[in-house]
Amino acid sequence: MAIQRKYSIERRDFQSAGQVSSSIKKIMKQVGVNPEVIRRVSVASYETEMNIIIHSNGGTMEFSIGSDYIKIIALDRGPGIDDIDLAMKEGYSTATKDVRELGFGAGMGLPNIKRCADDFDIQSEVGKCTRITIGFNL
Repeated sequence: MAIQRKYSIERRDFQSAGQVSSSIKKIMKQVGVNPEVIRRVSVASYETEMNIIIHSNGGTMEFSIGSDYIKIIALDRGPGIDDIDLAMKEGYSTATKDVRELGFGAGMGLPNIKRCADDFDIQSEVGKCTRITIGFNL
């Protein structure tokens, strides 16, 4: 059972926010993934999707599921992250005022992604991109 999908995500597209994570959740349900794993992947994929919408100039999310592992690779075009250690602290956010007024940007995205994942890696090049790889054991 190898399934792969690639999704494009646009900057500030709040109208479509959540569609990628919903699609991923639907696929997992269709193939019978354990509900606890579905919950963790859904939270992590939503937080990742929102980070691309809020903080970048757009990007992609690649989802793959095999017999024993789920992997998501997110790659955005954008400002990058100056200080990854600081960005990983709960409550730290660079979200703009207008994004916060929409109810986003509380500074919990990256910590939530890491907490939900079995494997987590973040690489960033300031002024160019950020790549987040998250994995989940089945």
